[in-house]
Parts: sequence; C-alpha cells; structure tokens
Amino acid sequence: MWTAGRMSNAKNLLGLGVSLYFWGLMDLTTSVLSGSAGPLSEREEDHLSDKQHQRMKRSWVWNQFFVLEEYTGTDPLYVGKLHSDMDRGDGSIKYILSGEGAGIVFTIDDTTGDIHAIQRLDREERSQYTLRAQALDRRTGRPMEPESEFIIKIQDINDNEPKFLDGPYVASVPEMSPVGTSVIQVTATDADDPTYGNSARVVYSILQGQPYFSVDSRTGLIRTALMNMDREAKEYYEVIIQAKDMGGQLGGLAGTTTVNITLSDVNDNPPRFPQKHYQMSVLESAPISSTVGRVVAKDLDEGINAEMKYSLVDGDGLDVFDINTDPNYQVGIITVRKPLSFESKKSYTLKVEGANPHLEMRFLNLGPFRDTTTIHISVEDVDEPPVFEPSFYFVEVPEDVEIGTTIQIISAKDPDLTNNSIRYSIDRSSDPGRFFYVDITSGALMTARPLDREDVSWHNITVLAMELNNPSQVGNVSATVKVLDVNDNAPEFARFYEAFVCENAKAGQLIQTVSAIDRDDPQEGQHFYYSLAPEAANNPNFTLRDNQDNTAWILTRRSGFRQHEQNMFYLPILISDNGRPMLSSTGTLTVHVCSCDDDGMVMSCTAEAYVLPVSLSRGALIAILTCIFVLLVLVLLILSMRRHRKQPYVIDEEENIHENIVRYDDEGGGEEDTEAFDIAAMWNPREAQLVVKNRQDMLPEIESLSRYVPQTCMMDNNVHNYVLAKLYEADMDLWAPPFDSLQTYMFEGNGSVAESLSSLQSVTTDSDQSYDYLTDWGPRFKKLAEMYGATDNSGPLW
Repeated sequence: MWTAGRMSNAKNLLGLGVSLYFWGLMDLTTSVLSGSAGPLSEREEDHLSDKQHQRMKRSWVWNQFFVLEEYTGTDPLYVGKLHSDMDRGDGSIKYILSGEGAGIVFTIDDTTGDIHAIQRLDREERSQYTLRAQALDRRTGRPMEPESEFIIKIQDINDNEPKFLDGPYVASVPEMSPVGTSVIQVTATDADDPTYGNSARVVYSILQGQPYFSVDSRTGLIRTALMNMDREAKEYYEVIIQAKDMGGQLGGLAGTTTVNITLSDVNDNPPRFPQKHYQMSVLESAPISSTVGRVVAKDLDEGINAEMKYSLVDGDGLDVFDINTDPNYQVGIITVRKPLSFESKKSYTLKVEGANPHLEMRFLNLGPFRDTTTIHISVEDVDEPPVFEPSFYFVEVPEDVEIGTTIQIISAKDPDLTNNSIRYSIDRSSDPGRFFYVDITSGALMTARPLDREDVSWHNITVLAMELNNPSQVGNVSATVKVLDVNDNAPEFARFYEAFVCENAKAGQLIQTVSAIDRDDPQEGQHFYYSLAPEAANNPNFTLRDNQDNTAWILTRRSGFRQHEQNMFYLPILISDNGRPMLSSTGTLTVHVCSCDDDGMVMSCTAEAYVLPVSLSRGALIAILTCIFVLLVLVLLILSMRRHRKQPYVIDEEENIHENIVRYDDEGGGEEDTEAFDIAAMWNPREAQLVVKNRQDMLPEIESLSRYVPQTCMMDNNVHNYVLAKLYEADMDLWAPPFDSLQTYMFEGNGSVAESLSSLQSVTTDSDQSYDYLTDWGPRFKKLAEMYGATDNSGPLW
C-alpha cells in the first residue's frame, strides 16, 4: 500500500494546507498531528476496526502535494516522500516517477522515494503538475504496487505587481464641465492568485493630475475635480494613475499608467472683430461679383463652434455690395452687386455683422455671440469707354427709303468727368453689305444703299463709339433695323404653266388652273386679280375666269381644234395685286393641241404631216441643205468678226498712239503743252477717227454721277447725301476702275501769251489787279477782256 508523507510538524502542515484523502473512515486531525502523511499500519487499522465494530480493512488514497513558488535556495526543494508498505528498507523497492515535469522539474530518489523540485517554479506560468508513481521490484522489475496518480500544486506568493494592459489611455471631456463628470475608467490586472490572501487586491490612486481630476480607488473611474476648466486656457492634461496590490498596504506591489485627457471645445466664446473700422477701395470698372475686400471676426473656439455667418445690416451700399462667407476660412468676402460709377457716387459705408450660427443655451449668458464693424469703400475713377443711351436701338424703315435718309440718331457720351468728344463708326463685320452709314460726329444712322425687304428683311448692325482723345476706349451698341414692306414686286406665275387641249374638246372646257405668287408681304394679305391681256381680250379660242381665291381657270371658248391647223397657242394673262400702287405683270400660258381618245386622255401632241402637196426630190433636198450650210457659214463669219472687234486692243510698240487722251475743259497753257496727249495722232485722219472710239486696252473713265442723282438729292444741303449717292453709283458702275486716280499737272506750258492763269501767285504780281493786258492776247480773249473791264484805246469808253 502506498504511503505519502512530508517531514514537517503538524503546525507547518496545517499552515501549508496539506490535505489527505482516505478510503474509509479516519480521524484526519489525529493522523496529521501524529506527523504522519501516510496511511495507518495494519495493526493499528485492525485495532481501530475492532473499536469501530470490525469495519472492512481498506487502504487510504493520497493525491496532492503543495510547494511554494519562487524558491531561491541553492539546494533542490523538497516536495514530499513516497513509500510503499512493501518497502522493508532494504533497497529492494525501486520508485519510478512519470508524468508532467518528471525528470525535468521534479526528481525522485528511487530508493527512498523522496521527491524534489530542481527548477524554479512560477504559479503564474503553471499552477499544478500531474504525475504518476510506481514501485518496482528492483531485482525482477515487477510492479510491487499499482501505478498511482497524484498532483503537485504550486502555492502563490505576492510576486506580481498590478499592470494596466490597455494603457496609456486617451480621453476627452468637454470644457466647462461640472465637477464629477466621468472621463474614463482604467483597469489594472494582477497576475497573483485572487483567492489566496490580498496579493491580487488592487487599490487605485492619482499621482499626477490634481486638482483637476480624481480617481475612484476601487473602480478606477476618473472624474473631473475642478469646475470651469477652460480649453482656451489649457487644453491638454497628463494624469498618472497608480494601482497597488495587498489592498494598498505597506509592502504591496504597484503599477502606474498615463491618461492623456483633452478638453473638447464648446461654444463659450463670442466672435469679435479686431477692428471697428475698415477702409477699402474698388475701381468703378470692377465687374459684377468681383471681390472688394475681406473681413474676419476672431473666435477663440474651434470647429463648428467657430463657424461664422456674415451679413450686411446697415449702410448706403446695401443694394450695391454683397457679402458671402468663406466656409473654409470663416472669412467675410465683400463683392460687387451692381455696376459702380465714380461720377454718380464716390464712396459707400457698410455695417457688417459676424455671428455664430450654432449656440449652446447654457452659455448664452457669456454672449452676445455676434459683433459688428463698419467698412468705408471708396470708388476709384477709371477711363471708361463711351456709354450709349439707350443700350439698344430698334428701327423700322420702309424698303423704298431714299439713299442718305437719316433713320435714327445714335447717341453716346463719355461717362467720365472729362466728357471727351465721341466719334461714331459701324462695325463692318456686322454690315458686310454696307447698307448703312453713320455720321462720324452726330451719330446719325443713314442708308447708304437701297434696301430690299425681299432680299434682307432684318439688319443687325453694331455701332461703335470711340473717344477722340483716347482711341482705345471704344463702346458699342446693337441696332436692329427692320425693313418694312412696300408694294414693289409685281405678281407672277407660281411656276411655268403648260396646258393641253384635245382636238375633240368642247367649248367651256377647263384646260388649266393657274395661280400666282408675290414676293411682297402686305399686312392685309395677298389677293390677285386675273384677266386676259388687252391684246388677247377678244381671243376667240380661250377665255379666263377669275375664281376670286387667287386662282383662275382657263376655259375653251370654242371646239374644233386641229393640230395640223395650229398645234400651239400662246395666251397672255394679266396678273394684278391689291397693293398701293397696284402692280401687275403678264404671264404667258402655252397651250398645246393634242389628239385624245374618247375619254379625253392625251395620245399625241405632235403635228402630223397629213399630205405633202409636192413630193420633194433628192436634188431639192440637197439644194435646201446647201442653203442651210451657207447660212451657217455666214452666221459664223459674222460672229467671228464681232468677236474680233471686242478683243482687247493690243498695243504695238511700233504704233504711234501710245498716250491716254485726257479731256478737260480749259484750253491749256499753249501750244507747247503736249504732255497730255500725242499731237501726232491727229496727223493721220484714220488714226484721228480711231481716237474718237473707245480704247480697247483701257476702261473708260467714271462718268459724271450727277446725272444719276435725283434733283432732290442734288438740291439738298446735306453734302453726305450727295456723296453717298455718288458712291452708290460708282459701286454700281461695272466700268469704273477699282481705285481713284490723281493726276497732278505741274507744267502749264511756256508758249502761251497768257502765261499762267492761276490766282495762287496773284498777290505778288505787279499789275495791281489791272486786266488791260487781256486786250493784247488777241481776239480769242476779247470776251474775257470785256468781262474784266479792259478797254480798247481805239474805241469810245461807253
């Protein structure tokens, strides 16, 4: 039978909490006090059995040993002793130990059964070991006892300090929080056995962070301990918490952790402008929505509590300026709302308010959470382009307006104080047809070419106004000209009409319906009147019926049409409109006579040769063809001669005529003035006749335009009208050269008796305005001498 024991007194055994387990009934106290850790002997058991009414003999079972952790001695630590009843002390029994840690942590003396720990034990690493013991016959190796299992438990000592496994901690609490507000709870863990003594009983205390915060000694909950903590004064706090085991008693182990506490912001600070007055300036040419300046109200808070909303609350520029809030920088941006004018108003005053949109009711007593400032804005003068009044022109003009008629006065002025003079012009890209002209000084918009509504009914032109002293300043305005319709187009057939009449047609039969179109657009609508032309009023073949719906019917007046008599008729039709004045035109309807079937379907419209009165022989046909050929040759010859006459005249270097004939009204400076033409051209009468004809190698000069200008235009004092009319005639003249020609005649000749007739040097003459010398020039100047009062000495003075 197994016996386990430990050589110690009863007091130590009780202090170590040794437990012995039995099979059967046994007085534990008696066994422990006896100093024996093993079972009773057989004699004692028998004696006890007798006392207990002869109970059945059975052995008790042990299964636990206890050993302290963290043994620091040099010798192996004695754990206990194993003993078998079969062991007589002669060394015949051999003890063997197996299981967890056998041979590594624990060893057994195979003769005595003593168990020792040969390594340092740590309960926090392993709290118990399970082993098995066996007794063998040393000589035979036969088991003397059945293998038994027992446990060695490691008994705890206070060798671990409390640890904060989640530290260091980070927490936040709103500023201005009341005392006792919870911040964060910290927890320390002690690896010692909490069921044995006070080794794992932890107590919390604060080492750093007073008087701002406190900690609950039992739970580790941190709370605020000071009221009115202001984030703007101090935002970050470092709190050190200590956890000590053994209930905080002297000798206990301690651990610490750091708690970083941040005061979060609340809206407890109202915004304030750093200045009560601001001065800004802006150019009067600043566009709409351009920035004038920025203002900012300082707020010690942050985040949503520092958000601002700016507004204009007072001033004389509320309708001229606006203010917006920049959400990123919380800045008030002042912008232009309406166009500025230095000449109208030179300065503005604005009162700006900045306010917090997010308020907390418990801090309203710290307000008001808004502030105001005053802004003075000066408008600076710039050189502005001319301004048109009004800013848009709409003109209606009839299409038959005369050239040079003023249709609108365009007006612009310099908005600056200098009020510079304005010069007007038309942007030619807006009037490529050059239908209009604007007076450079007065701005009178006039017609320069005839208008035709049917070609262009609307004109959108741009008139420019430029400062005379600063050409870079140019303003513009749009002028829309609507061309009104007048009745200047006669109606005409809508298309080419060609009718067919059957030979078997009856009188009064409809052969064609005609309609007309008119390019004009009268307000009362189109209405056309149809009738046969006067020369066909009594037409015996056809008649016309006006349907009064802008259409007309063409009817046959008789029957019995024959192709071989006349296979085609031309019917002139007069078409008139309802305009004022009434216009009309004549259209021709071509009527073909055709052979038709009984149902009136056209079969053939070609005239058939029924009977040839005389059969033509081959010789007659050849004679006819020969005549036709001769006629063709004559026609070609005539055309060739005309073409030869129209070919440009090629100047031959050997020809005498090589000068341009220039015609002018004065008689010239004498016989030596030959620069204008070659006098040799008059020697040959044939060449003299050619001079009269138009030269083929040059285009004729521009003829006088006065004959094309209406008399009303010529009598008008407005020179511009006359010039525009002449310009239009020059543009319409296909024979006009594309450039102007200027010829300067410096030499007037030396052979004339009259010498120079110019009055440019009359001031320096010695004649003292005497014209008596005119009588010496001969009979050719007699009339001129009489006009200037020159007298002939041979005649009477009256």
